[in-house]
Amino acid sequence: MDAPLREYVEGYLPEDAVITAARARGADLGCVPIGSGGGAALRFLTAALQAKAVVEVGTGAGVGSLYLLGGMPAAGVLTSIDAEPEHQRAARVAFAEAGVAVSRTRLIMGQALDVLPRLTDGAYDLVFVDAAKTEYPKYLEEGVRLLRPGGVIAFDNVLWEGRVVDASHRDPETSALREVARSVREDERLAPVILPLGDGLLVAAKLD
Repeated sequence: MDAPLREYVEGYLPEDAVITAARARGADLGCVPIGSGGGAALRFLTAALQAKAVVEVGTGAGVGSLYLLGGMPAAGVLTSIDAEPEHQRAARVAFAEAGVAVSRTRLIMGQALDVLPRLTDGAYDLVFVDAAKTEYPKYLEEGVRLLRPGGVIAFDNVLWEGRVVDASHRDPETSALREVARSVREDERLAPVILPLGDGLLVAAKLD
């Protein structure tokens, strides 16, 4: 996708002031939130699924969280996991600025691979992953377990600025992203697609 077309796609739905501010806080913290195109896809997914229970791996500064919440019904609850306390503090600021009720978010501080096994099987409509790339393959198995039939799992950054298709890149992050893409494609429980939004969004629905 050439630059003008990418700019058109990513800017199709302009971000509001709250998300723009949250994105700036994320930049200050050194965490890179999902782009506007991928965020719009998350909001679309939660709206289409009428998702009442969502898990987010990697709270960041709350940008992805706001997109997820934006498509969820008023009674929906977002469970967001992050090991960095300053990230979750920034997310709380974003939620307050957006007028999100405290009861709609459950922020859990800790390593996702320690937290996810404690969550209930088949109880979630969507799982969104935007955290340590080397752990993506492990997040996949936990995420599928958490989903109800028809639920969706989504991984951000799966194109990794094109490195996934360049065989010369064999670093742990790139290798893990290739592995999770292959595993999702070969998993008969899932119906996947890669959306070329931002740095790539891998989305898969759990079959009955």
